[in-house]
Formats: sequence, structure tokens, C-alpha cells
Amino acid sequence: MARDRFTPDFDPDGGDADLTAARHDIVIGRWQGLRELLRSTGSDWPLRGHRVRLLAQACAGSSALESWLAAEPYSGDALVLRAATETARAFDMAIAAGRGVPIDQERVDGTVLACLRASEACPADPTPWISLISVARLYPQGLRRRELGRWWDELHRRDPYSMEGHLQILHYYSSRWHGTHGLMYDFARDAAGVAPPGCALPVLVQYARVEEFRYALDAARGRHSSVALGQHWDHDGAVSDVRRTWQRWIRERPDVPVTPVELRDLNHLAHAACHAGAPDIAGELLRLLGDRFTRTPWSYTGDPVKEITRWRGQLRL
Repeated sequence: MARDRFTPDFDPDGGDADLTAARHDIVIGRWQGLRELLRSTGSDWPLRGHRVRLLAQACAGSSALESWLAAEPYSGDALVLRAATETARAFDMAIAAGRGVPIDQERVDGTVLACLRASEACPADPTPWISLISVARLYPQGLRRRELGRWWDELHRRDPYSMEGHLQILHYYSSRWHGTHGLMYDFARDAAGVAPPGCALPVLVQYARVEEFRYALDAARGRHSSVALGQHWDHDGAVSDVRRTWQRWIRERPDVPVTPVELRDLNHLAHAACHAGAPDIAGELLRLLGDRFTRTPWSYTGDPVKEITRWRGQLRL
């Protein structure tokens, strides 16, 4: 009998049904679902960060958040979401302006103030500090090292193993923003080195490899140049990095279903394992993912549906 045709599920919420319901509320202009979702999330910081990030993307083009703030102007959850939403809106402006074109300085400063107000309203919450570190990229010359270090210390004190926080610093240190490939990789490897067993931080090295690849594509003006492709994914160092992340994270990870929070990270490691020519690791990761995928990073190396289907076929899954 013919095998059923495989179709990857690119649910933007990663299977988080409560988040999906709240995002539907945004579409219809109802803010109460946002309040209930963030209230029920409590101090599960990784889950809260995941939900706030995706809610902010939805709120950026809506007035639902403003309706919530009009009804409850001192709500800490609303202020945290406002900080993330203003950050998302600022990045939308930067994308519309085009790479290298600075956006209005007052808009960036206003977003920073929104983040600081959220941090005062929810002093234990690391989420506003993640938003702050993210918006730091939008300063044309970056931030003074002391100021960025202070923001990082505040985040680290609240959530020392924040994957999203580390990822925002990694982007800041990348060559596409305010650093270099070397600085970015050094940060990723240092974070991986101090991560406890079973922590996802070692996959930062795979995020860094994707960042370097994107930079090469930008330099080639979108063409898949030999410099960009070459041995970028499968040289000895890249293969060793994949195996190291597998050992430190996945081999020590509890044998439980994939959560929405870790779905994006697992996709980055699975993508790296496929392209590194590590079929043993790639096969295990693709089985773990089942049909749940994120479009990135697969979309950077081709059509994501075709990419994932091709690798599953090669691994006979």
C-alpha cells in the first residue's frame, strides 16, 4: 500500500492551542483573551516569552492591545505585551525602510521607554529585558557596551538560561547588525559551555551558522554563491558542532513530547544535522518533530516543504 503523502505542519503557534485562541481574539478585536492567557501563563518564563513574542507580532497590526490598556492602564501583563508590541512595530518600520536606513530615533527611544516601564511594572519578569535587548539593534551605531551589559545583567539575573534572550544578543553580535562572525560564534560557544545538561543553549551555535549563511546570501545579493554554499554546513567544525549540541542538549533532554517553546530550536538543529551529513542525528530529530515544523531555517536553503520532504525521503521516514 502506498505511503500517505507527508505534509509538514507549520502552525505558527507551535501547537499552543491557548495561544491560537488568544490570537483569534486579537483578530476580532477582543482583548480579554490576552489577559487570561498571560495571567494563566504565570512565571513560566520560557512559555511567557514564547507567547508574548507571538502575541506581539499579532498585536502590531491591531488595536486590541490599546483597548486592553485603555481598560486596565496599570496592568503589568498589558505593559509587558505593549513593550514587545512596540518592539515588533519598530522592526516592521525598519523592514519597510530597508536595510541600512535608520528609523526615527524618537520611535526607538519611545520603545525603550515602554520596555523600561514594563520592567518596573513586573520587576521579576525577564520578558521586558528581552524586548530591550532586541530593540538595541535598531540604534544605528548600536548601544554603548556598558548599557548593553547592564540590560544583559538584568535579564541574566532573572532568567540565566533564557533561550530567547541569548538569541537576541546573538543577533546583536552578528555581522548583519553590530558585531562580527567571530564575536557571534564566541558568544554562542561561551553560552553553550556553561549550559546545564538538557538545556537548549548549545543550539545557539546552529543559529549562528544560519546567521553567517544569511550574511553570505546578502553579500551575494540573494544568489547562492559558491562562498555561501560551499562547505558551510558540512565542514568538520560544523559537523562537530551538531554532534556536540546533540550530546549536550538532546541526549540529556527528558524523554517528553516536543513543547511549543522548543520547536523552533529543534528545527534549527534538525536542519543543521541534515545539511551536515549526520543521518543518525537527523533521523532521530525528524522523528521527534513528527509533522511539526517551523518555516525557518528550512526556507533559507530552499522551499521548506520540499526541503523537509526531501530529507525525510532520504532518511526513509
